Amino acid sequence: MGEWFTREIVDAGRLRLLCFFAAFIAAFLFIRFSVRMIRRQARWWPGNVTPGGHHVHHVVFGLVFMCVGGVGGLAVTDDGSGWAAAAAALFGAGMALVLDEFALVLLLKDVYWSEQGRLSVEVVFIAVALCGLVLLGLRPLGVDDIGGEDSGALWQVALAVLANLAFSTVALLKGKIWTGLLGLFISIIAIVGAIRLARPGSPWARRRYPPGSRKAERARVRERRLHRPAQRVFTAMADLVAGRPSNPS
Repeated sequence: MGEWFTREIVDAGRLRLLCFFAAFIAAFLFIRFSVRMIRRQARWWPGNVTPGGHHVHHVVFGLVFMCVGGVGGLAVTDDGSGWAAAAAALFGAGMALVLDEFALVLLLKDVYWSEQGRLSVEVVFIAVALCGLVLLGLRPLGVDDIGGEDSGALWQVALAVLANLAFSTVALLKGKIWTGLLGLFISIIAIVGAIRLARPGSPWARRRYPPGSRKAERARVRERRLHRPAQRVFTAMADLVAGRPSNPS
């Protein structure tokens, strides 16, 4: 196990990413446990931080952690040192606290336990998925391949990268967030997402599927038959981990 860790993590330059990933997940699970205990008004749990009666949201602590961890990581020159790992972990914990209140930052109002607050959980899940892919060795748009090609074939690699980026962009415009983002790492996913119908209400559908058209109707049927059941499963998983909104729809 020690040899594998040294070979696949330390020697491969992934120690900081692993520490970031682990701290991100641990901090998110901890803060969600904390807010759920506060919501239940558990007497044994410390509760909110309210100096002078003012509630300090944990996004503030997350920003401080990110600043300290980010600057500390830049100051450490040895990527495999304990200080580098600690800085990455601190940055990961801070990012988890910030993204856990992403909806609050975006909307500039406290929507943590509202239906809109589910956006924060979705963003955290996306961040975990993308970071996990990078930790497994995948790179967005094949950036490693570009550096390894000779100058004669560089234009071919660049063309493939641009094509992958174009397919992922189309998938995102079609309202397929997961497909578009994962497609940055796995090209076939981006291609499938770009070819298939857009989701109703997406920018692509609003501009290219006129009301009452065959494509608009097919998109609505597909949304009802496939996307809504999948969304219900995802919502159930998110509620299990993060807690249900006060008035879920």
